[in-house]
Amino acid sequence: MSALRVLEALPPGLLTARTSELERLLGGPTLFDLPGREGAPLFLSTLLHGNEDTGFEAAKRVLARHAARGLPRPLLLFVGNVAAAARNLRTLPGQQDFNRVWPGTRLAASPEHALIAEVFDYVRQRAPFASIDIHNNTGLNPHYGCVNRLDERWLHLARLFSRTVVYFTEPTGVQSQALATLCPAVTVECGKAGVAANIAHAEAYIDACLHLAELPHAPVPEHDLDLMRTGWIVRVPAAASLSFDGTPADFEFRPDLDHLNFSELAAGTRFGRLGARHAHRLDVVDAGGGALDAVFDYPGDDIVLARDALPSMLTLDVNAVRLDCLCYLMQRIDRHGRAVP
Repeated sequence: MSALRVLEALPPGLLTARTSELERLLGGPTLFDLPGREGAPLFLSTLLHGNEDTGFEAAKRVLARHAARGLPRPLLLFVGNVAAAARNLRTLPGQQDFNRVWPGTRLAASPEHALIAEVFDYVRQRAPFASIDIHNNTGLNPHYGCVNRLDERWLHLARLFSRTVVYFTEPTGVQSQALATLCPAVTVECGKAGVAANIAHAEAYIDACLHLAELPHAPVPEHDLDLMRTGWIVRVPAAASLSFDGTPADFEFRPDLDHLNFSELAAGTRFGRLGARHAHRLDVVDAGGGALDAVFDYPGDDIVLARDALPSMLTLDVNAVRLDCLCYLMQRIDRHGRAVP
C-alpha cells in the first residue's frame, strides 16, 4: 500500500487523465487540498472503489470549470484506490475495501486502515463544511443519497442530490459514517459507471455544494423527501454458488432481479430458485448486525420474500455480490426513524 500523498495543486495532465492512468500519474492514493475563495472546505472522496469512476470524472469537470477564477470554497479531494482503478476492479485481491475501513469499522487493522486514518486526521484538522462520497451501482437503481444521521442538515445535503434518501447504520466503517462525526455527510449513489448523464448529475451536485453558504436547520418539507431506512442486508453464503442466467447453481436468481430495485414488493415476491442441492439459505442481518430468519421463505424450490420490503442495490454482477452483498432491504420511515406504511 502506497503512503498517502497530499498535494496543494493539480499535477499536469490530471484533468485529462482516465482513471486507469491515475496510478502512474499520482503514484498512489492522493488527497488534494485546493484553495477556494472563502469558507471552510468541502470534502469529496472519489474512487474508494476503483471501478466506480463517476465521482472522479465529475470532479475533473468541476475543477476545469473553475480553473480561471478559482473554486468558490476550498476543496479537499481524495482520489482513493488508484491501483484498483488501473485494473477496473472494486478492490485488488488481498485489499480491504476502502469504504469499510474508516473510523468506526469492525474490521481488523490493515494497511488500508492506516491510510484512511491518515486521510481522516488531515480532514478533521481542516474542519470541513460538509462531506460527499460518490459511488456507482452495478444494477439498475435510481440516483439517491444516503445518510447516517436523521439531522435536517444531513437531509438537506442529501435532498440537494435526490428526493430519495436512505438512512443506514450498517455496514460500519464507511466514509459518510466517519465524516458525520465532523460535519454533515452524505453518500450519493449515481447509477452505473461510465454513463454521461450520471457524471453530469454528480458534477452539478458537487458544484452546487461548493456554492452553498450554509446547510439549513429548518426541516426539509415532508412532501419533498422520500425517506427510507436499510432494515436488512442480504448476502449469499461464501460457500454457495450463484447465477442469474439459468446456469445450475445453489442460488439460481431470476435474470431481471435488478429491475426490482426501489419497488414496493409484497410478501411472496419471487427472487429465484434453489439449486438441486438445497444446501444453503440466504444470510440476512439486520441494521444492528443480528441474524433474522423471517425475511425469506423457501416453498418448494422457490426463494420468496416472507414480508413486504423495498430492495436496493440488487445486481446481476456475481463479483459484486461476492464482494459486498446481494441487496439491501428497506422500509419507509419518518424523519424520526419510525416505520411508516
